[in-house]
This record gives sequence, C-alpha cells and structure tokens, in this order.
Amino acid sequence: MKKAEIKLIIDMDENNVPDNITWESTDSQNKEALPVKSMMLALWDHNYKNTLRIDLWTKDMPVDDMKRFFYETLQTMGDTFLRATGEKNIVEDLRDYCAHFADKMDLKQQ
Repeated sequence: MKKAEIKLIIDMDENNVPDNITWESTDSQNKEALPVKSMMLALWDHNYKNTLRIDLWTKDMPVDDMKRFFYETLQTMGDTFLRATGEKNIVEDLRDYCAHFADKMDLKQQ
C-alpha cells in the first residue's frame, strides 16, 4: 500500500498569528516546502459526525487574495461534491452562487 505524508509548517509571532505557512508532501514532485499565504483544512470525524477544521492565513495575506481564495475554494468544493455524490442540480446552484459571490466581491472571472 502506498502512503504519503503532508507536512504543514506554521511560523507564528508572539501573539500566535501566522507569519509564514509552508507545506510539503512526500508524494510531490517538488521536494522542498512551498510557501502559501492561506490554508483551509477540513477533516470528517466519522465517529462524532462532525467536521474538524483549521483555517489559517498569514498577517500579510492581501484581502483581494483572500476573496479569490474563498471564491476558488467554493468552486472546487462544488467539483468535489459532484464527484463524491453525483448531485448535479445542487452543484449548479452552488456555481450560480459562486458567480454571485464573484460579482459582489468584484472578482474578475479567470
């Protein structure tokens, strides 16, 4: 059985606010830790039937980048939900909301 390890490194200031976030994976072509400005990690706890989450961003994460990060996260959550459930109708609704979100946040569609 193949295994991969994902490692997150969070450097924090004296107030426990992230200064730097890097990540690396043993399954990646890239063998060095890569810097990121924001992350969201969601894990499903089957026993308690709830979600465990870690949401972090560095203090120098630009607000415009955070808006795009949320937009793209919502879009990819739709992709994942469609693959996992086949629920095409609700994913179309989510796509409509994403377009609304992009419009309200004045994001240029890429």
